[in-house]
Amino acid sequence: MKSRNAARLTAPLLLALCALAQNQDRPKLTSISHLAVYTTDATKTERFYVHDLGGEKAVDPENPAGVRYYFSPTQFVEVLPLPAGPASINRLDHAAFNTTNAEAMRKYLQAHGVAVPSAVTQASDGSQYFDVKDPEGNKVQFVQSPSPPPAPARPVTGPTISTHIIHVGYVVHDPAAEDAFYRTLLGFRPYWRGGMEDDVTDWVSQQVPDGTDWLEYMVVRSPEKLGIPSSMSQEELGVLDHFSLGVENMEKSVTLLYNGDRMSGKHSEAEIGRDGKWQFDLYDPDGIRAELMEFQPVAKPCCSPFLLPSPNE
Repeated sequence: MKSRNAARLTAPLLLALCALAQNQDRPKLTSISHLAVYTTDATKTERFYVHDLGGEKAVDPENPAGVRYYFSPTQFVEVLPLPAGPASINRLDHAAFNTTNAEAMRKYLQAHGVAVPSAVTQASDGSQYFDVKDPEGNKVQFVQSPSPPPAPARPVTGPTISTHIIHVGYVVHDPAAEDAFYRTLLGFRPYWRGGMEDDVTDWVSQQVPDGTDWLEYMVVRSPEKLGIPSSMSQEELGVLDHFSLGVENMEKSVTLLYNGDRMSGKHSEAEIGRDGKWQFDLYDPDGIRAELMEFQPVAKPCCSPFLLPSPNE
C-alpha cells in the first residue's frame, strides 16, 4: 500500500517538476511588440497612424518596403504593402511579442517540436527576430529589441493618444488547439473571457507570462477550421484583427481626438465593453481596428472575473 500511495503522489509531482523545468528553460515574454498589417493606400494609412493616433513614423529595419509607426520605443504598428497575387480581404501579416532572448526562444521552441528557422535574423537596428506558425497557421514573431532600444522622436502632428499597446487580437477557430501553443508551451496565463451573450465565449484573453499585455482570441464559428471564413467580409475581419492602445481616461482621449480633427475616418462611440472597461474604436483605411481601452475596468465584467491584474499605464 505504501508504494502504491507513493506512486500516486509522485506522478503529479514529476509533472509539476517537468513544467517548472520547462518554464525555467523558456526565456521571458514581456509584452506585445507589434502588429503587422497591409495597406492599399500608404498616404491615407500614414495620416491615420500619425495624424489620428499620434504614432511616430520611422523606417522598417526588417523590411525596406514597410513603415513603422511607433507608440513607444519597443511597440509599434508595422505597415506593409498589400502583397501581389489573388485578391484577398486579409490585411493581417503577423503579430509579434517581445522576448528577452530571441535565440534562446528559437531553441526552446525547436526543442519542443515547433518548426523554426535555422537562425534568428538581425535587423538593421540591431534587433533580432524569427517567425513561426501557431496551430492555426497564423504567423507569430518573437522580437529581441536592441539594447538600449532607440527612442523615436515625439510626433510633430499632435499629442500621442497612447504609449502602450496593451493587446492584439485575431481570428481563432479552435481555442483549445491554440492553448496548446500559447498556454502550455509559451506560458500565457488566462486573464478574462466573455461574449456578446453570457453563455457564449466569443473572446478569450491571456496575458504574456512576464507582463500584463495580452493576446485575444477572436473566436469564429464556421465550417472552415483554419483561415478566414468564406462568408466573412473585409469589414467583419477588420473588427476581429485588431490592436488596442491603453488610455487612462477615455473622456480626455476622445476629447483630444475630437478637438484635433482626428476622427475623420470610421469610428464608433465610446462605450463600456462587456469586460467593464471603457473602449472606443477607430479603423485604419483598410479596416484594421484600433481600439482605445481604459487600463482598468469601471464596471463588473460579464461572463468571468479578471484572473490577473490589468495594466496600470
